[in-house]
Amino acid sequence: MGFFDSELIQQEAVQLFQDYQSLMQLGNNYGKFDREGKKLFIDQMEAMMERYHIFMKRFELSEDFMAKMTVEQLKTQLGQFGMTPDAMFQQMHQTLERMKAEIDSSSAS
Repeated sequence: MGFFDSELIQQEAVQLFQDYQSLMQLGNNYGKFDREGKKLFIDQMEAMMERYHIFMKRFELSEDFMAKMTVEQLKTQLGQFGMTPDAMFQQMHQTLERMKAEIDSSSAS
């Protein structure tokens, strides 16, 4: 059975995409959130990034041709911006850490 033939993989991909879309829509109002709302949003983004990172590792470890092609396509797309998948996740993590620091510094004022 191919990587993408797995019902579990398909369900997880759909759920990740839907959760990501919901968070992005919610994020449009980030500036209006109170301190606790911002912290909750950041926590949810961190959990989403962790889930996505694990999902991508499954692709990388798979022997399936289509999974390998998906990884190569991602690397090519990110490479156009001078980035690797690991660098992308590191940058996302740094962004979330900066957001946390902004919350902490604004509440200390």
